[in-house]
Amino acid sequence: MARQDDDGIHVELTYDPLDAVSAMARVKSPKAGAVVLFAGTTRDNFANKAVASLTYTAYVPLALRTLHTLAAELVKKHDLTAISMTHRLGPVPIGEESILIAVSSPHRQAAWRAGEEALEVCKERVEVWKLERFVGEEGGVWKANRDGVQGVWVPDDKEDTEH
Repeated sequence: MARQDDDGIHVELTYDPLDAVSAMARVKSPKAGAVVLFAGTTRDNFANKAVASLTYTAYVPLALRTLHTLAAELVKKHDLTAISMTHRLGPVPIGEESILIAVSSPHRQAAWRAGEEALEVCKERVEVWKLERFVGEEGGVWKANRDGVQGVWVPDDKEDTEH
């Protein structure tokens, strides 16, 4: 859908299923002694409730720009060889990946740290929201893409799936 590639930085927002092998291939380099991949998947529960579905939406131009800015900051901070950050939009079935982050660096410690930081800053700053629906409940919960945040319940007749 929307992507930006330059100087060892790949960022993308897509409605297509994500491909971990492609994410790793984007960051591999003879200069890198370490490649770290994080795959965030849709789980079947949240706060002791069964999740029926999860749908992501974004303000794409701004979210893509924010992803690129974050990736560039991480490359510089951790002296990365390359970074790839891809976030899926639309419905993401249980067990499928919603985000892939791959980083490479000359040494493993920098790759580990950068991979974790990339996920945390993505969740904190990128303009992506999710609608979580639970089994046996009407409506759903819109929330920012942050761990553990309850969000705001929205009845079915008041939903706006186009942010």
